[in-house]
Amino acid sequence: MFRTLPMMALVIIAYNIIVYLTGLSMDTQVTTISLISGAIWTIDVGDVIVFCGLLLLFFELVGSTQTGASTIINHALSMLVLLVALVQFIVLPEFGTSTFFALVILALFDVVAGFTVTITAARRDFTVGE
Repeated sequence: MFRTLPMMALVIIAYNIIVYLTGLSMDTQVTTISLISGAIWTIDVGDVIVFCGLLLLFFELVGSTQTGASTIINHALSMLVLLVALVQFIVLPEFGTSTFFALVILALFDVVAGFTVTITAARRDFTVGE
């Protein structure tokens, strides 16, 4: 069951929870880190969400190398996540941010790369003697 759940859905759900339940802004500062150069790196809530999205996208791409029914269901659900995120971005003012747009782009990459990697892996698996 867990293999069929698109991981990008977790990031979209986290964004929804942060916006609707905590009331935090994406610009809310989480921490600052002093770099060796003397610069101060400020990390805010939006940065953390995008970092998590990138990490989960990596795991999604690794998982898309498998072939099977659960992978096909995962791709279909990933498409649904993309559509829901796109509608939220276009329709709801709380989601009209650069952070959420980055998540929509990550969801798009998940869909396109997932189908591409799966098709390539399936071709490799089903190649008839060359």
